[in-house]
Amino acid sequence: MSTPEPYSLVAALSGGTVLQAAAMLLGFIALLFVGSALLPGRRVTGPDAEGNRRVYKLNGLALFLIVAVAAGLGQMSGMVSLSVLHTHFLALFVVANGFAFALAGWLFFRGARAREESQVSWRKFFMGVEAGPTWFGLDLKLFSYCPSLIGLALFNASFAAVQYETYGGLTLGMALYQIFAFLYVLNYFQFEQGMIHTWDIVSERFGWNLVWGDFVLVPFFYCLPGWWLVHAPETVSPAAAAAIVLLFLFGFWLFRGANQQKHRFKRDPDIEIWGKPARTLDGRLLVSGFWGIGRHLNYTGEICIYLSFALTAGLASWFPFLLPAWLAGLLWHRSRRDERRCRAKYGALWDRYTKTARFSMLPFVH
Repeated sequence: MSTPEPYSLVAALSGGTVLQAAAMLLGFIALLFVGSALLPGRRVTGPDAEGNRRVYKLNGLALFLIVAVAAGLGQMSGMVSLSVLHTHFLALFVVANGFAFALAGWLFFRGARAREESQVSWRKFFMGVEAGPTWFGLDLKLFSYCPSLIGLALFNASFAAVQYETYGGLTLGMALYQIFAFLYVLNYFQFEQGMIHTWDIVSERFGWNLVWGDFVLVPFFYCLPGWWLVHAPETVSPAAAAAIVLLFLFGFWLFRGANQQKHRFKRDPDIEIWGKPARTLDGRLLVSGFWGIGRHLNYTGEICIYLSFALTAGLASWFPFLLPAWLAGLLWHRSRRDERRCRAKYGALWDRYTKTARFSMLPFVH
């Protein structure tokens, strides 16, 4: 590959570029919000932080597919080039940070006013006041996954567009990365119902912590391997590509399989897992399938997925591996947090469970 033109930080953050980025970001979020409100969707009930049941509207898959088709048609017809997201990446990052702080501030003052709280608490600004804020009938916390993950998917597609427009084709590493990343986002929206039972949706309060994670961290950080691949030479051999595919499939099977077993059990404790009736401890804790081997194997599977993303860039740079390394640390910390919460909730039953599912995230190791 030829050497790309030098990157100009001044041009990337010029006033005009930042204004364009602001219009792009706000327009994108507004269109997704209107689409979420108007598109039909399945309505399902799930728990909330107060132990009540609330109704969620699920149409993220339809919204994602509409955006993907529209972006693909626009790119192929020449009406628009997704490469504009790559050229505006830094400006979009700056604008997204500003938007995250503004949204978190609005959520904080809205929640404080509703609870008639007059004292400003920076902890509540960062951690949130309301667990399930809604606006025009939409659950804002669940909706935020749409601009987060659809934005991630569009950034990834823009990297492929830049490589194709610059060099006339895609490297094997870039092609693998695009397939992996698309399938990951697509599967999230296929499994959207599972999200309403997660800790983030049920119990976490919606403040800067989650807002920044949705609108900045996920779309701008989770695409690091794709960003690096744009101007990289061919990074993987066919044999290495086959091994990376196997790692991705293994991680996907472990990640999605463990989560599906858990959510199926929550809906119906009499299910079969791996061809046998599900076994439990006192009907409360699942000890069949993956959950009879390890307590957090879904996290292990997700780390394998992101490691496969990074490996599409080969071993030429440490940069793409920032993503799986950071995620491994995050999920390890989350596993420790989950252990504390479950021990507080289940008491002696949790101790019995840890003797059955002896391993945490590494089967037969730890």
